[in-house]
Formats: sequence, C-alpha cells, structure tokens
Amino acid sequence: MTDTLAYALARFADRTSYDDLPTDVVDSVGVRVLDTLGIAVAATQLDTSAAAVAWAREEGGTPVASAVGVPENLSPALAAFVNGVLAHSLDFDDTHLPSVLHPSASVIPAALAAAQQHGANGRDLVRGIALGLEVCVRLGMAGFDPATRNSVFFEHGQHATSICGAMGGAVAAAVIAGADADRIVDTLGIAASMAAGIIEANRTGGTVKRLHCGWAAHAAVSAAGLARHGLTGPPTVLEGRFGFFQAWLHDAPRAEEITAGLGETWAAPSLFVKPYPANHFTHAAVDAAAALRARGLGPDDITHLELGVPAANLRTIGEPIEVKRAPETGYMAQFSGPYAVAVGLLGGGGLGASFDDYSDEKATSPERRSIMAKVDVVPNSTCDSIFPYQFPAILTATLQDGSTVVEEVLTTRGGPERPLSFDEVTAKFTANVGSLLDADTATQFAERCRALGELDDAGTLLAPLRTIVGR
Repeated sequence: MTDTLAYALARFADRTSYDDLPTDVVDSVGVRVLDTLGIAVAATQLDTSAAAVAWAREEGGTPVASAVGVPENLSPALAAFVNGVLAHSLDFDDTHLPSVLHPSASVIPAALAAAQQHGANGRDLVRGIALGLEVCVRLGMAGFDPATRNSVFFEHGQHATSICGAMGGAVAAAVIAGADADRIVDTLGIAASMAAGIIEANRTGGTVKRLHCGWAAHAAVSAAGLARHGLTGPPTVLEGRFGFFQAWLHDAPRAEEITAGLGETWAAPSLFVKPYPANHFTHAAVDAAAALRARGLGPDDITHLELGVPAANLRTIGEPIEVKRAPETGYMAQFSGPYAVAVGLLGGGGLGASFDDYSDEKATSPERRSIMAKVDVVPNSTCDSIFPYQFPAILTATLQDGSTVVEEVLTTRGGPERPLSFDEVTAKFTANVGSLLDADTATQFAERCRALGELDDAGTLLAPLRTIVGR
C-alpha cells in the first residue's frame, strides 16, 4: 500500500536532497535556527525550564546530545525535549499563517538532537529542518477551514503546534538518520500515536503549554528511533478510517494540502518571525497602541480603549475579560489583549516589546492595571475579513474631550509583507541572550547560522550555548 498520503510525504522527503532546496529555503532555515535558539537561551532563566531540565536528568539514557543551558549531554530524545520546552516557553517563536502553527519550536530541537546522534553535517541538518517544517505546516493546513477562517484543531481545543510538530519533527529526525521512504512512513505512523496537546491553559492559566513543543520533539526523536529499530506504523496513518485526520480533525480535513505543490512551494520562507515575546494575536495591539503613543497620546489622555480583533481571537486574548484585564503573572500577560495595549502605550524594549515588559511585577503593576481596565476587546468585521492570513487589530481611543482616534494595523510585523531582516533577527537574538552569552560568542553564533549548511559537524553548533551565565 504505497499510494497513501504518508507515502507521498515520505517519497518527497527521501528524494529531496540539500541541493534541491531553493536558496530562500536554505537561508530561511538559518534564520529559524538563530531565532529559535536565541529564545531558548533566554528561557533558561524560567522556573519551568529548570523543572524540565531536572526531569530530563532524572530520566537518564545514552548521553550524546546537547541541550541549551545544560553542561552535560543528555539522551537525544531528552535533549530534544529540553530544547523544545525552552524554544516555546516564552511565546516568542515563529508562526505560520493561516494554520496558526509555531513550527520551528518542535522541528528544530528534534533535528538538532538527531544531527548529534547520527553525526550529521550542516547540509544534513538544513535539509532535515526544511523537510520537517514542510510536513508540519502541510498537516496544519489540512486542518485549516477556509469557510470559518479558523483551525479545526483549535476549535476542538487541540494545540496544532505540538500535534503537527511531532509529525514534522519526526520526519526531520528520520531523514537526518538516513531513513528511506518506508522507514519515514513508519516514523510518521508511530509519531501520530504520540502527538498531543490541549490549549485550555491559554484561557485560565497553568504553565503546561510550555511543555508542548518539548514533548513533540521528544516524540519525534523517539518515533524515528523506534522505526529504526523495527517498529512499524500504518501506511494509511493520515487518511485512514481511524487515522490522523479522523482522530484530530473529525473527518473534516483538506487532504489536498498535503500534496498540492509538494516540492515546488515551501513553507519555511513564509513563516512569521515574532518581534515581541507574546502570543502572536496580541502583536498588532502593541503596534496600534505604539502608534497612539507616537501621536503624543498617553494613558492620562485616554478614557476608553476598544481593541477590535478577529472574532476567533477573542477566546485567547480577550476572554474571560476580567482575567485578561488583570493577569496575575507575566506569562498570563502574554495572552492578554489589554496588556498588549498597555505595553504599546507605555513603550517597550527590544524591537518594541521585550521580555522585561512581561515580568510578573509589570503584569501586576497599578499603572498597567489602570490602562487595562480601560480596554474592551471586541470582534471586528474588518479584522475578520483578513484573519487568519494576518493577525490584525483596530484600536479606537476615546480621549478626555470625547473625541476618538483610530489606529489600524492590518498586517503583521515579521511576516512576508513586513519582514524582519537577518540583521533584525540577529538583533532580536542578541537582545534575547543578553548577558547570558558574551558578545563575541553571540556574534559568532549568528554568523554560523547564516552559513549553517557549511558546518562539517552540525553537532558542534550547540556547544557555545551549553553553559549559560546567570543574570
């Protein structure tokens, strides 16, 4: 049975060499790796990161792979787990639209672990990441419903990022290990039984979402390893009666997204790099409020703020409104539309909002609470017409004299319409690593990512990031 969708993906992955990759795909992979690992370095300071590392150390295994901020080696699956947790914990990782996936945070950790395990070079690593991102995004797009302009995964409370990330990461790990098409099919079949993630924590709190990409990367490396040792999976894992589509999408997939333009159109260059360390739905709110500030308006000039967003975004950044107006932690503030308005109105660091702007102290500060109390988050028809190809926002400020000022932000910064340059991504990386890496190491690391395919040993890439200096 070789005419299945899994076999179509597997043959594509098996037959696509590094030399077949378009130049913009190769360049984009370097950007993704630089961005992802800079976020991982910054995340080493979190309590949840320490918990993930402690658990990984307890689990043991053959220590052949590196994790950011961990001086000793870990097993490949556990190194992938730690790096995936770090990459996604600050909600600063890249996004694909309209699938609303964060592909790199699962695929890159899985690929890096596999590269170390199997002695891969830079070309192998770039190829694996490019293929893994492609599979991840295509599965996410199979769950995108154009009629509702929303992800079917999301509607079912599922975290498409971790579910599709496990599958894409598994392909990356498998091809780096030298798997042929049959083994890649088995890897996909195994990974599908490991894929998981629900998103209730976005609404009401809890830090479990930070584990999702780590667990996806762990599943990816594990699935590739199990297939290598002879475990098999169903060739109809995607479209079968009890396969991936039925289980996750309840028999409502767009299967054509799996194969349409396969090998011709590539996902990696179209991923959106986040300029701000918060849920992507909030970014246009930061920009719109910053535009008010650029007009010379401050909190004391404004009596009310109405943040218009796509209706589909309300449950993430606007509901329950009493929670979103009073986040108890910096992490909860990352998912708050009212808090994003406060950040933009007051002015943030970095490229416009930095990690320091999402501290627990600032999230609960009286100044920011007073601004958030003025903010209503409402559905907006103009935003609905654009979402989810962009994450727009329209901010209306009512001033003390009763007049109103409107700022529209209809395209998302960091995407193809408003891209960040490699130098801007390098600036983001430098800001993220801060005092945790010395300046020379940060500069050298960025240049290695710019020429990732030239590495003789991809396993050496993480060496400078193993020992992190505390703040």
